[in-house]
Amino acid sequence: MQVADKVCIVTGGARGIGRALVEALHQGGARFIAVADLSQEDADAVAAEVGGKGFAVDVRSEAQIRAMVEAVEQEQGRVDLFCSNAGIIGVDGPPWWACSAPDEQWQSMWEIHVMAHVYAARACLPGMIERGSGYFLNTVSAAGLLNQIGTAPYAVTKHAAIGWAESLSITHGDDGIKVSCLCPQAVDTAMIQGAENGGTAGLDGVLSPEAVAAKAIEGLETEKFLILPHPQVETYRQNKAENYDRWLGGMRKLRRLFGAPTLD
Repeated sequence: MQVADKVCIVTGGARGIGRALVEALHQGGARFIAVADLSQEDADAVAAEVGGKGFAVDVRSEAQIRAMVEAVEQEQGRVDLFCSNAGIIGVDGPPWWACSAPDEQWQSMWEIHVMAHVYAARACLPGMIERGSGYFLNTVSAAGLLNQIGTAPYAVTKHAAIGWAESLSITHGDDGIKVSCLCPQAVDTAMIQGAENGGTAGLDGVLSPEAVAAKAIEGLETEKFLILPHPQVETYRQNKAENYDRWLGGMRKLRRLFGAPTLD
């Protein structure tokens, strides 16, 4: 997919990877970019920089996602690319068991990291299938392929996001629908603030949001399902598949070395 002349939506678009995606799409010649964020003011400010339109959207709300898609379709005639990028982070907390995180954190991550992608598809698929073309770029995380020490809800829901994207591709690939998962490790955003050097996710370096967005555009152009800004992730993924028990042992070793994470 070439982004030139495409109508795009980016959720979580006012900061971090989302904002970098908006800028990269604009530089690539996108025809129109809708910037969605919790804050209307922030969404409007970024949209104004690229000649787009801002939307105040809580991605946990299917109604709000649908209303935004309908508004874009009415104004622009279609949605070519939906970048489902919004995400949150949180840690397990004391006593640092895998089940320590409160139900509210599990539920929020489920809604934002999984159901928001489902809601985007429900809203966009009718028009995309009718045209025989459309693209979903879901920001997931290397945690969806590997894991993330100290935050079970994040790792679990990111795994689920990969499974959802696979189902979307399998079911609708023959309808002309393309799907990519953007899976970086540590990125220099507010999400890793308080974690020294990006924590365990930063062992292979902390990338800028702009570098991640550039890799995302490259992945869209080649229509790769997995877009891995940190290339080492592919090696880790293969190691995990080849010897699950050894990989689990290595992850336990990392946990012992780094201890419980914090988000100060």
